[in-house]
Amino acid sequence: MGAHDAGTAGRGRGKRIVVLDYGSGNLRSAERALAHAGADVTVTADLTAAAGADGLVVPGVGAYAACMAGIEASGAGPVIAERVATGRPVLGICVGMQVLFAHGDEHGVVTKGLGLLPGGVTRLPAERLPHMGWNTVTPPAGSVLFAGLPADSRFYFVHSYGVLDRAALAEAGVRVTTAHHGTDFVAAVERGPLSAAQFHPEKSAETGALLLRNWLATVD
Repeated sequence: MGAHDAGTAGRGRGKRIVVLDYGSGNLRSAERALAHAGADVTVTADLTAAAGADGLVVPGVGAYAACMAGIEASGAGPVIAERVATGRPVLGICVGMQVLFAHGDEHGVVTKGLGLLPGGVTRLPAERLPHMGWNTVTPPAGSVLFAGLPADSRFYFVHSYGVLDRAALAEAGVRVTTAHHGTDFVAAVERGPLSAAQFHPEKSAETGALLLRNWLATVD
């Protein structure tokens, strides 16, 4: 472990992180990655634990509608919203990022999301789907998640849907990181206590580990 690794891992030490289990997501890989970054991690469906944790991770894989159904069945939506409203850190991953938006449109079926971010999720206009594999990203000035990461850092994506409209996000004061597959799409967002990534940091080797450490550094 180098000096940078030791310092960033130390910033996460002892911080109580809950990975929310609502029936969808790479729970164990997220748990392992966060623990490696130095956090005290619990995977649980317990909403009291989710509300009280220092940081909350909302994972998600598969269909938007199925993830939203799981969140609604578990009653987790108000807990996520309350954390954001009161300035307590939340990190969404993959479909766990997508459900933070107002809606998702899959196969012509529109599903209401959590509405914590403006805009919707639609199918990527690309010849080859899913977008699967490693891709570079373009973070904005002042990004916390990508601070200190090399400009050519690559992250692991696997998705066919994403957020394309960045104008509403910019108007809402959201820092937007983009990537390109067929078109530019939203690869990550940052606004106050709310952060999210379309890619999988827990599957993105050392660059993903550095991003998780950056996020943990924002967790009080």
